[in-house]
Amino acid sequence: MSGQQAFVDALLDFGPANQACPSGLATWNHSDPARRFAVYRNNVMISLIDALADGFPVTQELVGEAFFRGMARQFAIAHPPRSRILAYYGRDFPSFIETFLPAASLPYLADVARLEMLRVLAYHAADRETLTRDEIGAALADDSELTRRCLVLHPSVAVLQSNFAVVSLWGAHQGLGDIAAVDPTAPQTALVVRIGLDVNVVGIDAATGRFIGRLIQGATLADAAIYASTAEPRATEFDLVASLGVLLRWKTICEFSAFSEFSAPGTSER
Repeated sequence: MSGQQAFVDALLDFGPANQACPSGLATWNHSDPARRFAVYRNNVMISLIDALADGFPVTQELVGEAFFRGMARQFAIAHPPRSRILAYYGRDFPSFIETFLPAASLPYLADVARLEMLRVLAYHAADRETLTRDEIGAALADDSELTRRCLVLHPSVAVLQSNFAVVSLWGAHQGLGDIAAVDPTAPQTALVVRIGLDVNVVGIDAATGRFIGRLIQGATLADAAIYASTAEPRATEFDLVASLGVLLRWKTICEFSAFSEFSAPGTSER
């Protein structure tokens, strides 16, 4: 193992019995290298916790800052960063929350975190032009091959189907409603899409969520519609026209394609 790798491994070992200061380190003022290294390691930990707090602000508000930072510290110990891109640190945080016993009394917390992670991914997704209403209208006018085509959606588009009121919980912390009036156990489906630099969270019905999720995965219009109409549980009847209206309203359609070349943050069913 190289000296550089040994330094990195020791730096990211946040456990209680963490690795000792790597050998060969020296300080300019002849102070104790081990003590200085411990301070540096602690600063790295604080930076990771701060990054999680920035990416999951509603999750933090739901549990309070002290609880969140303690949970984030435990996550950082178990999941040190493996990428230089700090904005994406926390992809595994929602799954960690799901198994974090002190948070068991808030079963919706993991899905709120999932929604916040999808917003981060949407914000950093690639830019791509979307079709105008006239271009979409022209494509829809020729229905001879339409049902066998795929809709290529904007790279920021994602769907979260949850057993909890993730849209309302998130919205209440944006001033969009009274959190005291939210029933956290009410299932909701969220559409996430970026328009310009604004990441939008839109509540949609479950059938529309299944339809859009299938399109993201590369299904044809016909296959996505069939899946949305027949998949269980069926809380709502699928309305193809209304679902296409959602996609039009939020400017999500980039292309009508014979096959899908698209890869997005995706869909998650809870």
